[in-house]
Amino acid sequence: MRGNNGDSDNHEGGRGQGGNGTGTGIVAKTRPKTKKPSLYKVLLLNDDYTPMEFVVHILEKIFGKNREDAIEVMLHVHRHGVGVCGLFTFEVAETKVTQVIEFARRHQHPLQCTMEKE
Repeated sequence: MRGNNGDSDNHEGGRGQGGNGTGTGIVAKTRPKTKKPSLYKVLLLNDDYTPMEFVVHILEKIFGKNREDAIEVMLHVHRHGVGVCGLFTFEVAETKVTQVIEFARRHQHPLQCTMEKE
């Protein structure tokens, strides 16, 4: 908007600020960089007592895996001793670990679950 004297009331490209007086100058704003949150792997550990079907059930119920993916993760845990259930932010990973351990204990299984930074 211009006053009677022709000076610009708009400070975004008005005269005297390197603009051409049309109000279309470039305003450089420095925005703080948003840092992506760290991700954590939730891991299931193999044991000799927890039934495979129970592990599949946990993977479906707590991690939202479909049957085929749950079986694949369970077999990986069985064969290699440990398997990744998913990648989550710290709070979500921590909650999933707690849910797995509590659910396993409630059903009297010694299944172990842990998390580690990606």
